[in-house]
Amino acid sequence: MKITLHHLNLCSGNVPGMEDFYSAVLELRPEPSLAGARVTTEGYAAPVAFLSDGQTQLHLAETDLKVGFRTGQVVNPLERGHIAFRTDDIAAFKRRLEERGIPYSDYGQWAMGGWHQIFFHDPAGNVIEVHQDMNG
Repeated sequence: MKITLHHLNLCSGNVPGMEDFYSAVLELRPEPSLAGARVTTEGYAAPVAFLSDGQTQLHLAETDLKVGFRTGQVVNPLERGHIAFRTDDIAAFKRRLEERGIPYSDYGQWAMGGWHQIFFHDPAGNVIEVHQDMNG
């Protein structure tokens, strides 16, 4: 099973302002691979911007404290943001968490078309996403 750093998600009440900041100050550019990939019918339709340095992505999402309630999930990835890793075997990664007694929320293909996403907390309460791109 391979795991790689994929993106950092930051939450804000002002996504356009954050996008302008990261574009101007750090010269990040829109991430073309995610054009049209967003799913907005599963409990979260707020603004999101996808930027990249050409290797690692930065996702800027509007803070939403009620996502967990609307989706019935324990972990809310849009409260404070999260760090995300990509795997080539989400089932094996879920088994790894279960073997270690780490609870997780399995969002399935919830926010991004074709991505099977799970979210869990590290020991300090930070949210971690692990996803598999089921399209490739």
